[in-house]
Amino acid sequence: MKLLDGKICAASLVADISKKVAGYVGSGLRKPHMTVILVGEHAPSESYVKSKIKSCESAGFESSLLRFPESITEPDLLAKIAGINGDPSTDGLIVQLPLPKHIDPQNIINAIDPEKDIDGFHPTNFGRMTLGQKAFRPATAYGICKLLQFYEIPVKGKHCVVIGRSNIVGKPISIMLSNDFEIGNATVTLAHIETPRQLLLDETRRADIIVVAVGIPGFITEDMVKEGVVMIDVGINRLENGRIVGDVDFERVAPKCSWITPVPGGVGRMTVAALIVNTLMAYQNNFDLA
Repeated sequence: MKLLDGKICAASLVADISKKVAGYVGSGLRKPHMTVILVGEHAPSESYVKSKIKSCESAGFESSLLRFPESITEPDLLAKIAGINGDPSTDGLIVQLPLPKHIDPQNIINAIDPEKDIDGFHPTNFGRMTLGQKAFRPATAYGICKLLQFYEIPVKGKHCVVIGRSNIVGKPISIMLSNDFEIGNATVTLAHIETPRQLLLDETRRADIIVVAVGIPGFITEDMVKEGVVMIDVGINRLENGRIVGDVDFERVAPKCSWITPVPGGVGRMTVAALIVNTLMAYQNNFDLA
C-alpha cells in the first residue's frame, strides 16, 4: 500500500505555479488575485478559507477575504458579487459554501462571472467541462485528477466506481474520468443513495479505482474491495472525540489497496491546489498568456 499524498502533490503544483508567477511579475504584470467571500461563522469554512489564503501566498498570488454577517440578504450578497465581477483586478472569485439557509446557493453560483468562477460550479463551466471544452473544472474533482496524474496512476481503460452524485464531487469526477481528457478514458459506474446494496457491492468488488464522497465515516469496508484497488477518499468527517476521518475504514481497507489517500492530507489539499491552478488560468486568460 502506498499513500496518494495530497500534501506532496499540492506543494509541487504550487511551487511550479509560483515560478510562473515570478516570471510574469518580473515582466511587469501584476500578481494573480483570488477573492474569497465568507458569510457567517462556520468553523470548517474558516479552516478551508485559511488554507486557500495560505496557498495563495505560497503561489505568489494576492488574495482578499471579504467577510459578511450571516444576516446579509441574498440581494445584498448578489450586489457584492456583481461588484467583484466588474473588478478587473480580481481574477478568481469563490463564495465559500455552505451559505445561511435563507440564501439559495445556486442563485449565488449562477451570479458569479463564469470567467472568474474558479470553483468550476457555474453552469457554463460545468457544461463546457462535460463537453470536453476548455473550462474551469470543479476544484475537488480536478484535484483528484491532478493527484492521479502526479502519481502516474493508470486510468485509461480502468473500471472506476464513483460513490456519491453531488454536483461538487460525484457528478464532475465521473464525467472527467470517463471523458477524453489528459487523464480519463475510464469506464465509470456512478453509484448513489438509491443504488441497491448488492449492486453496489458487485461494482466495488471489481473496481480498479474507487472514489467515495458520501460523508459517512467508515462507509467503505474491507469486504467491499478487491486486492490492489486504488482508493480515493473524499470524505471529511469529525468524530465525537474530535478525530477527523474519511469515508473509508482506513486501517482495515488500506492493506488491500495499491494506493490510498489519507484523511486528512489527501483530497482536501488537492482541492485547494486546483483552485490555485484555476486562478492562474483565469489570470492567463485576462492577459492572453495561455
